[in-house]
Amino acid sequence: MKILVTGASGYIGGRLVPALLAKGYSVRCMSRNPAKLAQQPWVGDVEVVRADAFDRPSLDTAMAGCDAAFYLIHSMGGPQTDFGERDRLAAEHFADAAAAAQLKRIVYLGGLGEGDQLSKHLSSRQEVGRTLASGCTAVTELRAAVIIGSGSVSFEMLRHLTEVLPVMITPRWVRTRCQPIAIRDVLDILVSAVEEPGDESHLWEIGGPDQLTYEDMMRGYAEVAGLPRRIIIPVPVLSPWLSKHWIGLVTPLPTGVAKPLVASLKNEVIVTDNTIAETFTGRLTDYRESVRRALRTSAISGVATRWSDAAASPAEPLPTDPEWAGATLKFDERTVTTGATPPAVFWAFSRIGGEVGYYSSDWAWELRGMVDSLIGGVGLRRGRRHPEDLRLGEAVDFWRVSSIEPGHRLQLHAEMKLPGEAWLEFEVEAIPTGSRLRQKASFYPRGLLGRLYWLSLTPFHRAIFEQMARGIIEAAEVRAGESEGE
Repeated sequence: MKILVTGASGYIGGRLVPALLAKGYSVRCMSRNPAKLAQQPWVGDVEVVRADAFDRPSLDTAMAGCDAAFYLIHSMGGPQTDFGERDRLAAEHFADAAAAAQLKRIVYLGGLGEGDQLSKHLSSRQEVGRTLASGCTAVTELRAAVIIGSGSVSFEMLRHLTEVLPVMITPRWVRTRCQPIAIRDVLDILVSAVEEPGDESHLWEIGGPDQLTYEDMMRGYAEVAGLPRRIIIPVPVLSPWLSKHWIGLVTPLPTGVAKPLVASLKNEVIVTDNTIAETFTGRLTDYRESVRRALRTSAISGVATRWSDAAASPAEPLPTDPEWAGATLKFDERTVTTGATPPAVFWAFSRIGGEVGYYSSDWAWELRGMVDSLIGGVGLRRGRRHPEDLRLGEAVDFWRVSSIEPGHRLQLHAEMKLPGEAWLEFEVEAIPTGSRLRQKASFYPRGLLGRLYWLSLTPFHRAIFEQMARGIIEAAEVRAGESEGE
């Protein structure tokens, strides 16, 4: 089968494409801006076409020769006065083009909710499903509530609220029930849905095994993340308007996203029949395990450095996540060019720690080591096994080598006592005039204390890390000069 994926540059689409490729499907990705897909690790394995849901000729071109399509288009982040109308018109165009192309099936991921009091956002999501199904093509509409995975809009809101605020005065919607589902389960169900034989349309509700209130989810998140128990006090006076601005202040979610999301939180979103989700996944992932997977250290390491390993675990961040996904991550990044060769630069930064030190303010690093020892940490006592050679997994002072690519890259994971997780990464690449060093210190804060910790050290970081980058380059240039002299 050749499958068209719309929204391939979005959160769900970016994870769905590699899942389809792994199943052996031929995939065509439709995007208004194909350049957004250029850095995807799978872009060489798919066909990319430029098309717009509001431009019928481009839709016809995108669908030509395809057997099925995933409809993952919506306008929640766009102009809020007309997103419902835009979504309906886009669905109409898509349904007409699908009929003309004789597609066998459209799979659409919509939103859960029942009754005549649905928010504008949920009402629009369900209207899109009805509009698609009104055409000649069979439609499988999947309705889900909160999707748990780093980068999903609901999970990012939940995560940031819980981490930043140990005490929360909240709207009454924190007592609304919902049925969260893991992103990896959603992907399994989507792939299974496109394989469904026959020409009948389906409307299936999907959810995880747990029915929880948002308060339950916040407390569960705090427990999994190792945060102190959160105090949550619901009050009736916080209107949706106030809630929107409150979420905009505390989390990195854009207001355009927060507004329709908050309005939807008043609606109970519970699955009435979860047979399809249970059948297609075999075993649904419970809420706490979903959070645990989304927060695993490898996922945070992926945000801090590179994404190449993330495709194996769809709960981990991917380049297609919204720009605010993982926005909790704090970092200091330096880029310096030099005439020294890449091997010389790699030699310089791979000697860090131990007797060589940190190329900058060694007294500050020694003081940090003393403090760490006093509070029960490892301090600087472990030193290095070898002054120049490094191996994956070995200790370097209060760091551990979490990734190493000889001649190119080194990543150290902090093991000192911290209110969060920290990494120090160095990467060198060849350029026509020599090489370029990229140095990045990243910190994933836990709770309010973690944010205050990073904020208090920011002025010192600027001086220390700038001097460190210069020191590495100077050592590399000396090394390069010695090599030329030989």
